[in-house]
Amino acid sequence: MSGLVKKLVTRSLSVAGKWQHQQLRRLNIHEYQGAELMGKYGVNVPKGVAVSSLDDVKNAIEQVFPNETELVVKSQILAGGRGLGTFKSGLQGGVHIVNRDHVPDIAGKMLGQVLVTKQTGPQGKVVSKVYLCEKLSLVNEMYFSIILDRKSAGPLIIACKKGGTSIEDLAEKFPDMIIKVPIDVFAGITDEDAAKVVDGLAPKAADRKDSIEQVKKLYELFRKSDCTMLEINPLAETSTNQLVAADAKLNFDDNAAFRQKEVFALRDPTQEDPREVAAAKVDLNYIGLDGEIGCMVNGAGLAMATMDIIKLHGGTPANFLDVGGNASEHQVVEAFKILTSDDKVKAILVNIFGGIMKCDVIASGIVNAAKEVSLKVPVVVRLEGTNVEQGKRILKESGMKLITADDLDDAAEKAVKALAN
Repeated sequence: MSGLVKKLVTRSLSVAGKWQHQQLRRLNIHEYQGAELMGKYGVNVPKGVAVSSLDDVKNAIEQVFPNETELVVKSQILAGGRGLGTFKSGLQGGVHIVNRDHVPDIAGKMLGQVLVTKQTGPQGKVVSKVYLCEKLSLVNEMYFSIILDRKSAGPLIIACKKGGTSIEDLAEKFPDMIIKVPIDVFAGITDEDAAKVVDGLAPKAADRKDSIEQVKKLYELFRKSDCTMLEINPLAETSTNQLVAADAKLNFDDNAAFRQKEVFALRDPTQEDPREVAAAKVDLNYIGLDGEIGCMVNGAGLAMATMDIIKLHGGTPANFLDVGGNASEHQVVEAFKILTSDDKVKAILVNIFGGIMKCDVIASGIVNAAKEVSLKVPVVVRLEGTNVEQGKRILKESGMKLITADDLDDAAEKAVKALAN
């Protein structure tokens, strides 16, 4: 499901350029954090502990798993495909089942190393923690997720009696096995809804009543935590006839940060694009792309149009950066710092249509930013709207070597030409 979600998120930007870094407009947490949260809601999860050093690994083996002969060692990064990933050190796979005596060795080869998966891009992500889990005896693997569905205007449970592989592959190979149960957002999940899900999963030995309760608890977690996605793959059936969430992937609505403080305290900024982290701190909307022309625009629609026109003239945008309609001079300065921190940026295009956003504020920000960051790339500026004459005068009197443009088409053409020169 996470793959399908990413396709939907990236589709609107595919015209402008490819992703440079994965950007999530919702909170994403690590597997061990998701498992801990599920456990608080009464969902069955494997016994496990996250560790960040070899000393922690050795202590956990002795104290948490004194009787286990084998353990599962899972690298923790905010990306899927870990099991089939490759470390830049050469180690194959980010998930290993090993004898307890070999756990320190394999964990030591993961910690501090860069894991590359199909979702990280070639740059990979650093593994700062590994998740040690008990090895369960699984007799059946299924798929379970809850997402927000536009068609039914509410939560939608998607389940399949086969699991352990991507939902995209399952949908292609076993479309008839996938069931979808919409939940009335006002009434909440009913016993009938949960029973439909359990019947679709068709567990082989797990108690039906207990399974129904597990589904209801998962929905409660989804609702009360303001999740945008909850995915368990696999949802496993053990030899002790229990349903267990053998994996945990949860995303949360950023708009709910004010009331989900404990959840949002779990954010791991080290796993995010540092430019996006910097932008979020000053309330800017930034998405890194792989082009060479940095863009600073006010308004998401205008930003999309700017990227499209850059592409039309033969250039490639380096980012999506929306300063919003009420940006301060300080935010403009910070925006320039973020743009110039990208070594790939060879030119910058500023496209401002001043309505609520005033052109003189943008102009003052550009001038001050140039003083702070020592701009070494050409800057094309197109200003129009509120206080446009004051803005143009500020730029002219600054003594800066700026390229001015009359309209958006002219600005894009000049940015591409400046890049070539």
